Amino acid sequence: MQDKPKILFVDDDPAILATFTAGLEAEGYPVDAIDSTREALTRLANDQYSIVITDIYLDERTGLDVLRAAQDYNPGCAVVVITGQGTMETVMRATEGGAFEYLAKPFDLTRLLETLRKAENFLVERDAKSVDAPEIPPTEMVGFSAPMIEVYKTISRAAPTDAPVLIQGETGAGKELVARLVHKNSERAQGPFVAVDCGSIAPSIMEAELFGAVRGAYTGADRDRAGLFESADGGTVFLDEIGEVESSFQLKLLRFLQEKEVRPLGSPRSKKLDVRVVAATNRNLQAMVDSGEFREDLWFRLNVVQIRLPPLRERRGDISALCGHFLTRFNRQYGRNIRLTPSGLRALEEHDWPGNVRQLQHTLERLVILSPVEAIEAESVNGALVSLDPSEKPVQSLADAEEEQIRKVLAATDGNKTRAAKILNIERKTLYRKLERMKI
Repeated sequence: MQDKPKILFVDDDPAILATFTAGLEAEGYPVDAIDSTREALTRLANDQYSIVITDIYLDERTGLDVLRAAQDYNPGCAVVVITGQGTMETVMRATEGGAFEYLAKPFDLTRLLETLRKAENFLVERDAKSVDAPEIPPTEMVGFSAPMIEVYKTISRAAPTDAPVLIQGETGAGKELVARLVHKNSERAQGPFVAVDCGSIAPSIMEAELFGAVRGAYTGADRDRAGLFESADGGTVFLDEIGEVESSFQLKLLRFLQEKEVRPLGSPRSKKLDVRVVAATNRNLQAMVDSGEFREDLWFRLNVVQIRLPPLRERRGDISALCGHFLTRFNRQYGRNIRLTPSGLRALEEHDWPGNVRQLQHTLERLVILSPVEAIEAESVNGALVSLDPSEKPVQSLADAEEEQIRKVLAATDGNKTRAAKILNIERKTLYRKLERMKI
């Protein structure tokens, strides 16, 4: 049986000191119980403690002084700060000082033991070799797995042409990034790239938004207004969430694809445009065609070149490279030096990632911001992930995967739709439309 780490317990309350010391020793921990900062600082200078538990308010000095001394004498020591009179300032100072955990009184022995087990895991992982991020050559899209190589091959063949491209993939898989790569590697690269979130545009204004409108075409139209398609003239328009376009507008979109011209709302004349269309959806358009929700002729017109973007769970070999990419970015952004231990990377690789690369990105950003330690192990990763509800139905389609992710994010934000939309990286009105479709 592995020896338990030695603990220094500092508290000026004799009852707390006696009770918890007895409980910890019963669990096999060697404990030095101290009731003053003077004695604590002496012990820290002359002995090695892997874990220190200290109250904040002690005597002429505080637990923050004990925290600083513990870190000075044994960098990486896990310090657990406890107090019954915590304030924002003390929490901030303890966090900035490198405290492993901050416990508010009252707490029981079970809570303390749980914290100590986390501290022990941290000590083991701290000494373990961190995962070296793979060397990534300069690239705009990280991924070296076989499914991603197929995506790159299709992009390289389709980009130089003017053929419409349809990108299919789950929410958060990176569909807009693929669309931008198609544009950047085409002869239109110097022209505009205009992204349109079809799911966020109300059906009543879809035509005016995309095709434009002339003065007087509707109430409030006090001047001629160019549409988004005209803004993309000479370049590429990216129609994201094309499956959300109402059937009443699908025919007009088809005509644009066939004739390459638009008629602004209220205008008697059409305008010729030179625009390439790249569309994307997380829905099963073939099933929508079969059910009559989506025009078959529009589907054929859009689906000249199809790119299926695999979900992250189908390219787990890319997770290590993606983690290295995001950690480098966020460490630089937030002034941290967070790294993954083998168990931390393993936990990330074993997760199903219903939110795909976007969810992985947000998880790593959260860990970089909130982790009290630099070495991220499996327990920290699992704590950062939204737990799956076993009562949820199995995912049967892309739409199901999207609904599952929306429900989990809403649960995690206690129903706050503004925060949920931000985490999902979609407009709030888009979220409302999806919730209406989900009958929530």
